[in-house]
Amino acid sequence: MTTRNLDALFHPQAIALIGASNTPGSVGQVIARNLLNAGFAGPVLPVNPRASSVGSSLAYPSVDALPRPVDLAVIATPAPTVPGLIGELGARGCRAAVVISAGVTGELRQQMLDASRPHLLRIVGPNCLGFISPKVGINASFAHLNPAPGGLALVAQSGAICAAALDWAQARGVGFSHVISIGDAADVDFGDLLDYLALDPDTKGILIYLESITDARKFMTAGRIAGRAKPVVVIKAGRTSAGAAAAFSHTGALAGADAVYDAAFRRAGMLRVGGLRELFDAVTTLSAGLRVHGDRLAILTNGGGAGVMAADALADRGGRVAELAPETIAAIDRFAPGNWSKANPVDILGDAKPVLYGQALEALLADRENDAILVMNCPTAVASSTEAARAVVAAAPPRPFGRPILTCWLGDHAVTEGRRLFAGAGLPSHETPDEAVRAFMHLVDHRRNQELLMQTPADRPPRAADAASVRQIIDAALAEGRLVLTDPEARAVLKAYGLPVVQDRTARSPAEAAAAARELGGTVALKILSPDISHKSDVGGVALELHGPADVLEAAEAMLARVQGVRPEAHIEGFVLQPMIDRPHAHELLCGVAQDPTFGPVVLFGHGGVTTEVLKDRSIGLPPLNDVLARDMVRRTQVAKLLSGFRDRPAADVGAIADVLVTLGEMASGIPELAELDINPLLADEQGVLCLDARIRLRAPGAAATARPAILPYPQALERTVTLEGGGDLLVRPIRPGDAPRIEDLIDRSTPEDVRLRFASGFRHLPPGWAARLSQIDYDREMALVAQNADGEILGVSRIVGDPEGETAEFAMMVRSDCQHRGLGGLLLRAVLDHARARGIKEVWGDVARHNDRMLELAENLGFGRRAGEDVARVKVVKRLDVAPQPVA
Repeated sequence: MTTRNLDALFHPQAIALIGASNTPGSVGQVIARNLLNAGFAGPVLPVNPRASSVGSSLAYPSVDALPRPVDLAVIATPAPTVPGLIGELGARGCRAAVVISAGVTGELRQQMLDASRPHLLRIVGPNCLGFISPKVGINASFAHLNPAPGGLALVAQSGAICAAALDWAQARGVGFSHVISIGDAADVDFGDLLDYLALDPDTKGILIYLESITDARKFMTAGRIAGRAKPVVVIKAGRTSAGAAAAFSHTGALAGADAVYDAAFRRAGMLRVGGLRELFDAVTTLSAGLRVHGDRLAILTNGGGAGVMAADALADRGGRVAELAPETIAAIDRFAPGNWSKANPVDILGDAKPVLYGQALEALLADRENDAILVMNCPTAVASSTEAARAVVAAAPPRPFGRPILTCWLGDHAVTEGRRLFAGAGLPSHETPDEAVRAFMHLVDHRRNQELLMQTPADRPPRAADAASVRQIIDAALAEGRLVLTDPEARAVLKAYGLPVVQDRTARSPAEAAAAARELGGTVALKILSPDISHKSDVGGVALELHGPADVLEAAEAMLARVQGVRPEAHIEGFVLQPMIDRPHAHELLCGVAQDPTFGPVVLFGHGGVTTEVLKDRSIGLPPLNDVLARDMVRRTQVAKLLSGFRDRPAADVGAIADVLVTLGEMASGIPELAELDINPLLADEQGVLCLDARIRLRAPGAAATARPAILPYPQALERTVTLEGGGDLLVRPIRPGDAPRIEDLIDRSTPEDVRLRFASGFRHLPPGWAARLSQIDYDREMALVAQNADGEILGVSRIVGDPEGETAEFAMMVRSDCQHRGLGGLLLRAVLDHARARGIKEVWGDVARHNDRMLELAENLGFGRRAGEDVARVKVVKRLDVAPQPVA
């Protein structure tokens, strides 16, 4: 379930409060007071078996005694009573309940869910603060205040944090569309609420406080939908992972749970912040409609120290101080004091008159080398901070036009009027340089995350792996009872996926190692071969720069003795020899795959070599990846600065590195038994990449499977070749993010009438961003099948978008105008219906223009019926997929 029956929570007609009380200070009394005094237009019916009234309202002794059905019930009774009450309420038509009661755990929790299921009754809680919707007058909580209405929705696992946030917001005039404390989230969870709030017109921004997620795929699907629609800002509590120390590989040790949550939030287009104040600051900034195109900030100030503080804060947060264009310096020179800073930060000195603020701001607005401007003022006795604020307001372009302007008037009493002027003009105002810079970086980070959510990278079909050889290696290891592949086996798996690996030789004894060295020739590296030893260098199991068989023989004998002394229990299978790689400019990197218990497989990248766990320079991404996402993973590490080149070292081939990361994402979904994979080091330079050493650990047969992937990979199994009427083969396949330009081409080459029939709009070309939205889908809920010709052109698209419950789906379809009347429309619609049927969808429907005769005829031929709709200009066609077709008499 997700949004089913949540309308009963957000827009009930009648509410019952079970456990209402007159006892001062009790939870039942506080909830009753809040609920009865919040202004709800419908009836609120208290239930208390020992009171004839609660407050001034008539009370009822039981659920059965209620005079009418209720949509929403609030339960604040002892835990053992909850399952029975849920059953009674469901039987009387109640569709949602907020369970305040604590202690509904274990068997009681299951009994509660079992009681709700036959009635599809949705449960918020248990063990929660409650639910508040100020606009409709609902305060079904024991919060200490009734918040003002506004455009922010707050969803929190912690009731205490919820109450603190309400208190903080009231003091600052922040209002809410909804406040939902989900507590133990036995039923309604973050995914459900994100799904609902994404389409809620009263909600302009979403605030989330979470401690854990139970269904990562559901969260990511709903989160990506919400993230496309409005700002979503998240606080995640709990930043440590106690299990990292026991990890098999460097990848496992570095892939901490908190870092995986970070990656998930970025992939969903959300912004993560650290505390309550930052939470509200961020969503206020993002909801104001400010947009940046880069990370370059211009700083205008009358105090050099304040400018330095802002520049330091910017560097700490990963932003850049914008370079002033020569024309800008010349322009400011014409009116500024001769000893102004001549650089960014633009320090116009402490005695700067208000007019100078306006002139300098205009000069910076004319400079295209910055993405936003921070204007700061330190109060002095020789210049009015208030008049300086007036000059800034006068020079600022009308919102939402132009670049963002942020202000920071430092101080208190002397700058109060200036801040009021900024608020009236809609210019963000901050008390300290750090807060102002943080707001700018919120804009930058949110833009980056939105680009990752919406970007359309260069198209790359999934790499074709030598699946048979990979399967043979894994099956052989598991048949022998081994969960760790040997070095040669691990490299063979990488090679099967097309990754460049160093050649090697295996030897069972020092004598065989010497012979292998003679065969390889040149300088070699010698490594111990043991399924029980993961980190070879830790036990003296690596020898480098060996010249010829004699050196190898001596080193192998010494290594064998040394390792047996350190790890006598380890089974030694022999040695691995590799030629020494002479790539003096190469960087040692780490790439790998780990399994997260919540989000499933994750891909890791960072600084490699023996110092990798000391430096802890790494980034994490959720597969499936593409080139853009992989390059962003590289960008977020410190080693990225080295990879860009310095002094005599040319830039490394970042494209080749990204290709490795994308391939690892494909391996994560293509090898079900994969538990951990570690490539360390991956050498990278201007020539490309080379995998030197690899470790692979498998999941034991019959062991509990790790979490499923949070984002479904490309469903390659749906690809098939079809033949059109009259001849001509087409590839029918799922849509990919890289198809956005092809979708634009499909629209541009269709007639205005066909475009209008498909989109019910008068536009001739797709608006900006639409192609990305149409081509980047979540395969878990949506499917779009495209028909592609030999030239790579898309000739038609059929699409279904399922409801959150997975029971019904809406379809849409379009065939390029010059490709119609060849059976392509029927072929695509049948294909998408087959997919819907395979997914268990029970009903597919479409909204068709009444005069779209061809579409209506096709729908009728495929068994769709018609239903009356609210819009007389359109027809709703519906087809049941769970009913077998009746035989024709």
